[in-house]
Amino acid sequence: MKEFDLIGNYFAKGGYVRKDVLLGIGDDAAVTKVPTGQCVVTTTDTLVEGVHFLADTAPEAIAHKAIAVNLSDLAAMGAEPAWISLSLSLPSIDESWVKAFSEKIHSLSHYFSFQLIGGDTVQGPLSITITAQGFIPDDNQITRSGAEPSDWLLVTGCLGDAGVGLDILTDKVIVSNAEHASYLKNRHWFPTPRVLAGTTLRRVATSCIDVSDGLIQDLHQVISRSEVGAIVHLDKLPISEALGKNIENLTDALTYAATAGDDYELLFTVPEEQRVYIETALASYNIPVTCIGQITGAAGKIDLRLDEQPFEFESKKIGFEHFS
Repeated sequence: MKEFDLIGNYFAKGGYVRKDVLLGIGDDAAVTKVPTGQCVVTTTDTLVEGVHFLADTAPEAIAHKAIAVNLSDLAAMGAEPAWISLSLSLPSIDESWVKAFSEKIHSLSHYFSFQLIGGDTVQGPLSITITAQGFIPDDNQITRSGAEPSDWLLVTGCLGDAGVGLDILTDKVIVSNAEHASYLKNRHWFPTPRVLAGTTLRRVATSCIDVSDGLIQDLHQVISRSEVGAIVHLDKLPISEALGKNIENLTDALTYAATAGDDYELLFTVPEEQRVYIETALASYNIPVTCIGQITGAAGKIDLRLDEQPFEFESKKIGFEHFS
């Protein structure tokens, strides 16, 4: 199969179609129309075999994660997904692999209402680059730089599951409960981008970031950009039943929750007068949210506490870093 057959057979049809796409796959570039009163938010992420996913990962999981990590970035800005571009590098064309991969992208496009509008296919090591674009009302973006002292620090969902899931897959952790093991591995393979939470946070959150590299490391990004500090109550971190029952050592469980990353939950700040509103709003959408601390005026400092006492992790590694 040649490149253009690959594109035509698997990517040019089957996905969600938007009215604001004037020209999609098939030409040298796509043509799209931005609605009046909206800004375009753009993000790009690359997934590389052996770095972001294991060599034997199913194509459906690779496709899901490639899309989810980009939608998560849009969610952290408060944007709604609109258009996706895909650059796919393949060692060779395995039609069953490409079929499963493309069908997952099409399925997600219908669920999140985005359209695949173009991209590129090349022969090379397996890697996937997605550029995602979304809309946000004029001047309604959420950034990392708006946190203020006394703001509350909250996070959606549970933390640490994806890290444990990866360690199960690499035989670093053994979980005998099959249901728990399946849940944790799926949290690694199929993260949930909090798109609805992100749009709900517009005009309410003072700052936001998605938890991709680890809670503490990502929080450092917020306090650095906002020129503030933070107190984090580690005993408040939301830990799932599957993690809690299988990582019985408390320090190990907290290490996963605070540093493992790959959960793609939203970490955000809100002022006191908005806390009850946002907790109620997210609960109405069945989105779990937990208050884990507060912003302080101690610029650049994260004060970790466990049962109100100062706490330090033994390892100085607080999250994932490329080129570390």
